[in-house]
Amino acid sequence: MRKRERKSVITKTIPPAPDYGQLVADISSLLEHARRTSARTINSILTATYWEIGRRIVEFEQGGSIRAEYGDALVRRLADDLSGRFGRGFSKRNLDYMRAFYLGWEIVQTPSAQFEARAKIQTVSGKLQTQKRQTLSAESGLALAPVAAPIKQGLVPSDVFPLSWSQYVRLMSVVNVQARAFYETETIRGGWSVRQLDRQISTQFY
Repeated sequence: MRKRERKSVITKTIPPAPDYGQLVADISSLLEHARRTSARTINSILTATYWEIGRRIVEFEQGGSIRAEYGDALVRRLADDLSGRFGRGFSKRNLDYMRAFYLGWEIVQTPSAQFEARAKIQTVSGKLQTQKRQTLSAESGLALAPVAAPIKQGLVPSDVFPLSWSQYVRLMSVVNVQARAFYETETIRGGWSVRQLDRQISTQFY
């Protein structure tokens, strides 16, 4: 007890160095940055995982030639099984979002051989194609090339999804695919939050 009291007295009586406040500020800034980075990393991993889940559902449906009514039953049963194992977050509604996420976004390869996910847009011919990213390479006429062979199962890089899952869910509510691609581009360019994105969509900014 005496040793503990002595250490406590020493800590209180020795004045901190003049630049001690800066040390605390630097460490605090470092920790806050680490927390923000960790949160973004975890969110990116989850978003990539949800896209992968959507892909597996769609490919399972296609591989088994499942009709629409049975496809709905499949998602319901899958929701029950996953919720039993992993808890919240895997309701039928959320699995429907994941399925729609895979169908609405495609991973493409840029001229610099990097991968990124972009919303598909409607062409004049009525076919869906991936939106070009508003970069210098795109403006110079170099289009993003859809990845011919899908990235191997389970190996989709998390950094191909620049937005949060909540933002993608909000974008999925935009029926017009051209408008959806527009809002996605502006959200990335302007760094819009979910609330800002929602406000722009609600006011029909497109």
